[in-house]
Amino acid sequence: MTSKKKKLGKPAIVLAKTDHKRLSLLAERFAEQNADLADFLISELERARIVDDKRIASDVVRMGSSIHFTTDIGDDRQVTLVYPGNADIAEARISVLTPIGAALIGLKAGHSIDWYTRDGRLCRLKVEAVSQPPSLEDE
Repeated sequence: MTSKKKKLGKPAIVLAKTDHKRLSLLAERFAEQNADLADFLISELERARIVDDKRIASDVVRMGSSIHFTTDIGDDRQVTLVYPGNADIAEARISVLTPIGAALIGLKAGHSIDWYTRDGRLCRLKVEAVSQPPSLEDE
């Protein structure tokens, strides 16, 4: 029997050094609360190519990025990727410590990735567009 991880389609991802460092610490602290989700975020961090903050492309999903994505289950959403304390689904701010948030980090416009919903369904999302807040564009 194949594991879930082997079934997932995973494109190459890129992370800024600052995001990688902060997210690594966050995942370690979160491991006791939700080991599966922390493991998924850690596996994404481990496979990422790390670049200097000033060298990351503007179409790469970072913390604070606004992302337009579609899914194979009919979602067409515009969200902002945030740390858990800033998450607010009513404001379309999703936490990186959710299955979809962890799947989005490091993707660029045009990339697709498979991810598991909270209820265990395998889905595919495609990043249609990424925009950065002014504070990240200036880095």
